[in-house]
Amino acid sequence: MKIFFLTICFLTATLTNAQADSLFRWVDKDGKVHYGDKPAEDAIGAKQKKFGATPTGGDDELSYGTRKAKQDFPVTLYSAANCGDPCVQARSFLNKRGIPYSEKSLTTNEDVDAFKKLTGGNNIPALTVGKNILNGFEAGQWNSELDIAGYPKTAPYGSRPVPPAAIKPAIPATTEK
Repeated sequence: MKIFFLTICFLTATLTNAQADSLFRWVDKDGKVHYGDKPAEDAIGAKQKKFGATPTGGDDELSYGTRKAKQDFPVTLYSAANCGDPCVQARSFLNKRGIPYSEKSLTTNEDVDAFKKLTGGNNIPALTVGKNILNGFEAGQWNSELDIAGYPKTAPYGSRPVPPAAIKPAIPATTEK
């Protein structure tokens, strides 16, 4: 009896996982909601349903507290190609703490002018947490500001956000005469 019960449980779990990737929700022309493995031809607004964590690195994998902090106090790291070790330390700090952030590289004069207008200075790396601006990398100051914003003190195991792509320095065009 135990073997029969375990076999049924195993088959149910296996079949459920196999079907989970192909479940759709749609509305028919009469406004009735349907679920199935493929939407009808006359389906209105067919959407594939997602179950569990997805490996996309999106907000779905973030905890509720982190998603709320990201919504209320978005984090932006300002860097430049010639920033060097301080920018590397800043990125490492944010990634170790599990902070979802965007990065803006100051590559043009317009970028630099906009940055100076925003921050009132020219210290990089700089961090914005919501409307608050932190010039220069100082881990204690950044930790305090991120704590106040409601970000977790450490990233849960396996849930660190994917860091933004590495900034490549712009190669000036050469003209030959």
